[in-house]
Amino acid sequence: MAAIAYLFAMTVTLGMVFAAVAADPDSLQDVCVADLASGNKVNGYPCKESFNATDFFFEGLAKPGLTNNTLGSLVTAANVQKIPGLNTLGVSLSRIDYAPGGLNPPHTHPRATEIVFVLYGQLDVGFITTANVLVSKTINEGEIFTFPKGLVHFQKNNANVPASVISAFNSQLPGTQAIAPTLFAATPPVPDNVLTEAFQIGTKEVQKIKSRLAPKK
Repeated sequence: MAAIAYLFAMTVTLGMVFAAVAADPDSLQDVCVADLASGNKVNGYPCKESFNATDFFFEGLAKPGLTNNTLGSLVTAANVQKIPGLNTLGVSLSRIDYAPGGLNPPHTHPRATEIVFVLYGQLDVGFITTANVLVSKTINEGEIFTFPKGLVHFQKNNANVPASVISAFNSQLPGTQAIAPTLFAATPPVPDNVLTEAFQIGTKEVQKIKSRLAPKK
């Protein structure tokens, strides 16, 4: 019985340790305003010695962003790199504006779940599960949709008027990997023979896509 009790206690203890390791740690102080100029990074930014209200303020989401680009959308981030006071707080926002027909193309956030609130307009949104199932819906002004952490997702404005959302993340810096540029515009480049086999297309098609997605100089 003593051996069983000991094993049970060890199992519970290990479970608690692994659970603690798997989650972001709570902040051990009131604030830790990010020192963005520091070259030392462990898992975030070190704290500045002094701070003021400006470190907790950002006005960049107040106005629509310019959407006169190829995709017809613009993401304006309000993360720790824009608001140093978010450091260690595990939260951030973005504003996404869409021209008529605009697309926020398939992408993932490796470090955060995302929830969007429609400011105005209508969007077709969706995410794809690891079982390759598309979960999609049309959302309107005042409505909310959630994209689970790490899953590929998108938003498309199929209406003939602009649209806009506010996105919230449970990370100070959620990260974004856009699928097409990640594969076709990486540096150094992903080998053509990997892409031709993965997408079942020819080398000419791969080169054409790479040329279109290459960073503008």
